[in-house]
Amino acid sequence: MTRFDADEPTERRKLFADAVTAHRTRGSAFLTVEAREPAQAVEFGEDAGGADGGEGEPAPDEPRAPPWIQFAEKTFNLDCTDGELDRLNELLEEYPEFRIDGMESPEDAEGTNVRISARSDANRLADFLERAFRDVYGRPEGYRAWVVRV
Repeated sequence: MTRFDADEPTERRKLFADAVTAHRTRGSAFLTVEAREPAQAVEFGEDAGGADGGEGEPAPDEPRAPPWIQFAEKTFNLDCTDGELDRLNELLEEYPEFRIDGMESPEDAEGTNVRISARSDANRLADFLERAFRDVYGRPEGYRAWVVRV
């Protein structure tokens, strides 16, 4: 890969597909993608994925890391608040070939780690990544995606 970020929907999908292909070609342990706001990193909960103030959502003044998704061996791994988990389940209805393999909600964590089996081609996986960042985490159209590890 020669580039590691993109901030336009078509370019992000291409970036994601290239990252999946590089991951598979290299046989790396996993790849990780982060999504950041257009101008700068997200620093507070009110901008971090459409927090709705519901159970499991961060308070507006609590710092929150940008959302991330990992992919390894035909499996996505991501962390979700309760609201994000609801949106993820809705999104998965559009990807019948993907299914949740496991969820863990440690007592000391404010969310759920979700593992999704995703056996598909690089373009379909890239489409899911884009939709997850937009629909699950509420990123705006101009968000910047970074492939931080391949």
